[in-house]
Amino acid sequence: MTDKEIFEIITRVESSINEELSRVIVGQKDVLEKILIALLSGGHVLIIGVPGLAKTLLVKSLAAILDLKFSRIQFTPDLMPSDIIGTDIIEEDPATGRRHFKFVKGPVFANMILADEINRTPPKTQSALLEAMQELKVTAGGTTYELERPFFVLATQNPIEQEGTYPLPEAQLDRFMFNILIDYPTYDEEVEIARTTTGIQDTELRKVLGKEELIEAQKLVRKVPIADNVVEFAVKLARSSRPGDDLSTDFVKEYVHYGAGPRASQYLILGAKARALLKGRPTPSFEDVLEVAPAVLRHRVLVNFNAEAEGISSEDVVKHLLEQSKKWMS
Repeated sequence: MTDKEIFEIITRVESSINEELSRVIVGQKDVLEKILIALLSGGHVLIIGVPGLAKTLLVKSLAAILDLKFSRIQFTPDLMPSDIIGTDIIEEDPATGRRHFKFVKGPVFANMILADEINRTPPKTQSALLEAMQELKVTAGGTTYELERPFFVLATQNPIEQEGTYPLPEAQLDRFMFNILIDYPTYDEEVEIARTTTGIQDTELRKVLGKEELIEAQKLVRKVPIADNVVEFAVKLARSSRPGDDLSTDFVKEYVHYGAGPRASQYLILGAKARALLKGRPTPSFEDVLEVAPAVLRHRVLVNFNAEAEGISSEDVVKHLLEQSKKWMS
């Protein structure tokens, strides 16, 4: 399949997926767009939202539409790394009676993983996902196993209940391309949800994009040309979040403890490329960078004690950065 054919498929994907998902999901268009951008970029997503906002249904439905193997892992305090990766068991050959170890794959061996309430499990188990997310492989019993591509982790956190939770280490947070906030539906959307979900539902979703086509689409995203001034804009935006950088403002120097690292620049550019393709454009613009910037930066900018004392959040800092970045748009 040629790049032109893949490009034409991608430009039709968003509307086709929206059409299918609208049969089971009400609203959440912006959330879906960000997830699609991350999927095309080969990145992972952290979603923060209260229970009952159809996070699981959204991911499971998207996996069906894209013909991907779906796996849901419910993170709990007693979850062990082997519960995610898999474990060796002793198996006996009925013919010879000889025993040998056999590796039984865990739920991480899927294309789309929903890591539900990932902050409810200790760091030791959280880190079991690190190698899989970064290297697309896992190690068990001294043997390394490759994960099937595409591989996509979507983790959720509950922002309300903090008792008995374990905040994700910064190193693991940085593995997520996007941090997406899901809010309550509008009044009209909630009326529609109440109406449609309290009746008989028997919806069979149509496959829109195949696994191999998705892999080719991910390759095409990286081939997308991008102007030097857009690359420089993305890098300046990321660097301006670091209090020790020459591009940072007095506001950043006063309230930010740590800014975004180089991975933020990479994801700003990849996200902008993927968004441009979804919108049917051959190259990304400043607007594409700005659209993905909040999701890329909000979990990579850590505020200091002064900010916490004055009620200034990472979200406030990101809004400040986006406002300041307009002077570099040329």
